[in-house]
Amino acid sequence: MTVHAIAATATQVAALAAAPLLPGIVQRTKAFLQGRRGTSPFQPYRELARLWPKGTVDPEGTTIVFRLTPAVVATCALLAVAVLPVAGVESKLGLGSDALVLVGLLALGRFAITTSAWDTGSGFSLVGASRDLTLSVFVEALLLLVVAVVYLPVQSTDLAALTAAAAHSSLWREPAHWCGAAAYALVILAETGRQPIDSPDTHLELTMIHEGPLLEYAGRDLALLQWAAAARHWVVLVLGIELFVPQPGGFWPRLALLAGSLPVACVCLGVVETWQAKLRILWVPRLLGAGAALALVGFATWFIGGGS
Repeated sequence: MTVHAIAATATQVAALAAAPLLPGIVQRTKAFLQGRRGTSPFQPYRELARLWPKGTVDPEGTTIVFRLTPAVVATCALLAVAVLPVAGVESKLGLGSDALVLVGLLALGRFAITTSAWDTGSGFSLVGASRDLTLSVFVEALLLLVVAVVYLPVQSTDLAALTAAAAHSSLWREPAHWCGAAAYALVILAETGRQPIDSPDTHLELTMIHEGPLLEYAGRDLALLQWAAAARHWVVLVLGIELFVPQPGGFWPRLALLAGSLPVACVCLGVVETWQAKLRILWVPRLLGAGAALALVGFATWFIGGGS
């Protein structure tokens, strides 16, 4: 195993602990922009420490589906972190680095939390789960379109090959690449549950999407689900940086760029949430549809221009 592979694997392991810091930075940025003192960026760690020692609660009438869901969701997030290459180098954990596998893991985690909402039969959980499933049809299709756009230059869905292509300056002259980047920005907002797609700060059950299915969980189960949500931030932000941020040559400069870009990406999420109000639920598919149209424009420009 090379030094670069060891460093990439160590970074993936460190991501398991660093992931909760990302939503903490977003919340701190929002508080600063809104003129509030706000909480510390490390508040998510305090929440996890508070929840982990507490016992779990199983609503009456639930089955093993409800009990297993937190473990399944956390496992999907863990595998997604392991599949994602770091600085263009995949880890040696034996899971590969295929983009379609990553999309499937994200979808499986969403499906698991949705089935637990059905298992409880709670009205508010079902409302949130049904909305999440409705939007996921558009989000996952948009993510696949983005993968198809970045597939064009390298003719591969291997994430290591896709991220390596971002280091070539010729790619940045292609309109298709920029169309894919704009479309992926909407994927980030949707996958992280941020405004204008969803509001992670809402306490109104009727407006919840991602938070709705979590209402019946407590204690260690809720801690696992909150950590998985933070890990999803890590996955989609790192993927965006690796694919769409100009990359320097060499592993160590790319790793330094990744470490510096993640806080900047979180600050950008905080700025967008402060700037944009939450859309009405019926307008969200239109916004995601606009992202799909951008991706298709990228396809058209690639083939019209003959590609590179």
